[in-house]
Amino acid sequence: MSNRWTYYVGKNGKILFIDKDVKSANHGKAIVEKLQELGVEKK
Repeated sequence: MSNRWTYYVGKNGKILFIDKDVKSANHGKAIVEKLQELGVEKK
């Protein structure tokens, strides 16, 4: 069984968060929400 993880990496190269509970059905929305939570500015 395979698992998917998403790594959120800051501008300084440090890992901000590791999402170990990835669900492909809604992952795009989850990424946007986590980036907002981490304070990553929108382009």
